[in-house]
Amino acid sequence: MSSVIIKPNRDGSIRRRHPWIFSGAVKDVKGNPGSGETVDVLGPDGKWLASGAYSPVSQIRVRVWTFNKDEEAGPSFFSNRIERSIKARDYMDFKKPTAALRLVNAESDGLPGLIVDRYADFLVCQFLSAGTEYWKKEIVKSLEGLAPSTGIYERSDSSSREKEGLAQAVGLIAGQEPPDLVEINEGPIGLLVDVRRGHKTGFYLDQRENRAMVPEFSEGADVLNCFSYSGGFGLMALKGGAGSLTNIDASSEALELALRNMELNRMEPGMCENLDGDAFNILRKFRDSGRSFGLIILDPPKFAESGSQVDGACRGYKDINLLAFKLLKPGGVLFTFSCSGHVGPALFQKVVADAALDAGRDARIIRYLGQSADHPIGLQFPEGQYLKGLICKAL
Repeated sequence: MSSVIIKPNRDGSIRRRHPWIFSGAVKDVKGNPGSGETVDVLGPDGKWLASGAYSPVSQIRVRVWTFNKDEEAGPSFFSNRIERSIKARDYMDFKKPTAALRLVNAESDGLPGLIVDRYADFLVCQFLSAGTEYWKKEIVKSLEGLAPSTGIYERSDSSSREKEGLAQAVGLIAGQEPPDLVEINEGPIGLLVDVRRGHKTGFYLDQRENRAMVPEFSEGADVLNCFSYSGGFGLMALKGGAGSLTNIDASSEALELALRNMELNRMEPGMCENLDGDAFNILRKFRDSGRSFGLIILDPPKFAESGSQVDGACRGYKDINLLAFKLLKPGGVLFTFSCSGHVGPALFQKVVADAALDAGRDARIIRYLGQSADHPIGLQFPEGQYLKGLICKAL
């Protein structure tokens, strides 16, 4: 087997079992490993540290499969890891036929680059690393045995594939083609999910527990749901007794799906105003016209794809939160989120605090929010904490 030798004084994170080995930490490569092939990782002293998938083009040169010398990447390895991941979610109540949850959460479940989401009777997968692409057939076979489904659909259309030297890939990989829309349930609401063309693998499953908190603050409120996508947060607000709902999204297709979701839940379309356009511009118009809301939800897309974009992302987060604070009624509540992994929780809180200050508003954090339990964070992999949120109450 080929091997990767780590530079002196660059093996600390590996010994702490962090699953990424960057190109700058590599002293030498013995052999000629191809993309996705398994390599041994040796310390500066030549001692074995781990084995993982090699990527000749990515800055993350090796993604570690195991720190156990007795384990070896192969069919039984992937079967065992996937089974372990599924069993780790047994305590979650997702037994309904139309339930939806994440079954495998990449590095945090010991399978770097692999995402597996269940939507009712269909599995949707993302193979985002050279290693998961290399072992794709074996992974799919394991899923067929461990998580029986009507079909397995691939949504490997993330930009992260390009960093691994891989082309994007979308399509059926096992079983039957999913319908145009898959119906799922989430607590008291039903949702239609476009697993073939929708965002991520079709829906934002990581926000499940945060959406469940919305009804607590919704009764009688005029609700503004920005970056609404297919309307999940808004539906929960209406279930909580919201007086009115305004959804804003830049996609007319997403707003059309939000309308269909209202119909699915037997809600009157007249209760909701759907606005197609740029949230920043629409909020500025609301500010100028004197509109106000009792509950505002900000769930924007990722503003920072890399560390070099953090400053620009923070400006964006500050701008949208400043506008929200100006629109928030006294005593109103703001749910605000960042899914940019490069913007840490402390920095995000500072940005929101600065926005409130510039808006001339006094507010308190009443809850810290994060990703749902089926999106766990490995203790040795802090990068897994990408979603962070705050519930702020204005005085």
